[in-house]
Amino acid sequence: MNIVNSLQSIDLSLNNLLNDLGYLAPLISSVLIYLESLFAFLPLVVFITINTKTLGPILGVIISWILTTLGGFTVGWLCRKGFSKFFNKNLRKKKKIREFMKMIEGLSFNKMVLIIAIPFMPSFLINVCAGLSKIKLKKFFYALAVGKVFIVCFWAYIGTNILECLTNPIQIVKVIALMLLTFALTKIVSTKLNIE
Repeated sequence: MNIVNSLQSIDLSLNNLLNDLGYLAPLISSVLIYLESLFAFLPLVVFITINTKTLGPILGVIISWILTTLGGFTVGWLCRKGFSKFFNKNLRKKKKIREFMKMIEGLSFNKMVLIIAIPFMPSFLINVCAGLSKIKLKKFFYALAVGKVFIVCFWAYIGTNILECLTNPIQIVKVIALMLLTFALTKIVSTKLNIE
């Protein structure tokens, strides 16, 4: 019971902090969502949750989706413009890298969307590989736009429902089951497509 009270206290403190920050909370989290594509260690789920809690489930998800899509595309575009010549000249000659890039470039639009859409896939690595490959940037952008819808909705659901887990054990089971199912799906797809 003490643990539940402690967690409820943390939840209350978080809500008070978001209320104190006002419009700055979604503004800061939105900037961090964009930057998360460049700095993969940032916790995307936290920022999407803040946007969902402060802006509402529809606007929060839409803004998070736009920014994470633009952030991912920025990484790909920067790699294409800044590093692709060096990469193709010096690193692509290595057999394993050449084979991996050939596999990436051979992905259909649907497979690319699937890879992007699964939450536990290494999105930073995918963005970098797409940028360094010969995939058309237009195709990459559209795949990002479609795939990121699922990522943002997934993390918005997990982030907002994790708070309900404090008082509702059934929600804990649902969230854990969803996380495990998604993680298993990630492993299956990465094994099938030989992405590690």
